[in-house]
Amino acid sequence: MKISIVTVGKLKEKYLKQGIAEYVKRLGPYAKVDVIEVPDEKAPENLSEAQMLEVKEKEGERILAKISPDTYVITLEIEGKQLTSEKLAKKVDELATYGKSKIAFVIGGSLGLSDEVLKRSDYGLSFSKMTFPHQLMRLMLVEQVYRAFKIIRNEPYHK
Repeated sequence: MKISIVTVGKLKEKYLKQGIAEYVKRLGPYAKVDVIEVPDEKAPENLSEAQMLEVKEKEGERILAKISPDTYVITLEIEGKQLTSEKLAKKVDELATYGKSKIAFVIGGSLGLSDEVLKRSDYGLSFSKMTFPHQLMRLMLVEQVYRAFKIIRNEPYHK
């Protein structure tokens, strides 16, 4: 299985980079995992509605350019479906069973995802109704993907 985590913006925090690298390494026996960063759109603090839309559209174009047509896309969105770790594992396992060997998890920028990215999405996933920093979300996501594979294989870890 090939898993991509497509995300907006550069990760600067060393401790998050180290955590993500550790989980990507742990995932090695289960899947090939790539973290793909696309540049965020520079924007002033107080944006108009039209400017916000433009920023999301530009970031969305960059995201979509990194996703091949045969990839199953899971977008992280507040309004997405909330799953337990076991249900996420079941979802990943079902995708593999039905021949979806390429999965892309998409984390948008600080303004969220463009309508085009949401239209391309096959599944909307929410970790919580709370808002998390996008940088931290990467670490949380890669840990949950690792946990999912441990659950699928009935290996100890997920307590």
